[in-house]
Amino acid sequence: MADHQEASATLPSDPVSVSAARRYVTDVLCEWGLEPDAETVDTVRLIVSELATNSVQHTFGQSPTFTVDLRLERDEQLCVGVTDSHPRWPQRLPAAVRQDNGRGMVIIRTLTAEYGGRLSVTPTQEGGKTVWIALPWSVPVQS
Repeated sequence: MADHQEASATLPSDPVSVSAARRYVTDVLCEWGLEPDAETVDTVRLIVSELATNSVQHTFGQSPTFTVDLRLERDEQLCVGVTDSHPRWPQRLPAAVRQDNGRGMVIIRTLTAEYGGRLSVTPTQEGGKTVWIALPWSVPVQS
């Protein structure tokens, strides 16, 4: 496998695009050697689903699209980012808050930490942001 692989898809900021983002990530990860039913694929798919949902719901129509980026670096680290053009960064909710929604970043942080990864947010040159997760990469050895 190459030292560095990248894939990217830009989708309309619409609720139906969330499922398209999940399918896209699954397809790319399988191309890069994971089985579709691998736990890592499920985890990344859930993280991307939450990030894409946040991008669609919390940009208040100010981001007509969002972009899903995947990078695999030296078969050691998988980076996944979701970019939108809204300047507002994700908000951390207090643990005691009880509500039906708004738990996406808690889910993302928890899953990322469970896999030994890290989460970061970076500004874009256009004034938006990218929410990144970086996870250790491992593909089962084929016998």
